[in-house]
Amino acid sequence: MMLELNRIAKQPLYTIGRLFVDGKYFCDTLEDRCRDLDKEEKVMHETAIPEGTYEVIVNVSVKFKRKLPLLLNVPHFTGIRIHRGNTDKDTSGCILVGENIQPGRVINSTGYELRLTELIERAMLAGDKIMIEIK
Repeated sequence: MMLELNRIAKQPLYTIGRLFVDGKYFCDTLEDRCRDLDKEEKVMHETAIPEGTYEVIVNVSVKFKRKLPLLLNVPHFTGIRIHRGNTDKDTSGCILVGENIQPGRVINSTGYELRLTELIERAMLAGDKIMIEIK
């Protein structure tokens, strides 16, 4: 399974993207501000992860106490999840899923989180490798 996150609006406090699953649009995303970590310092809880391709698994989050997608081997970051939330205050570097119909927010995120987690978990159980490309 291939996930693709296209960052389309890099704002001073947040980043809006579009998430595709196997080439089909799935939902919008919200992340923290993008920073070039070669030129800028990472700001804890306020910096989006670097562009790149990462493996994704589903496991139980100790923090959220439920199964969530987890991105593996993200440089300078640990515990990067894809989960529900509404604003950049909910991200801490993670990727929020939902519908971006208001500036700087995603809404209806719970349903998207549940569906995406189920899709990824089903692919894992079928033996597929799940990757996400962020650009």
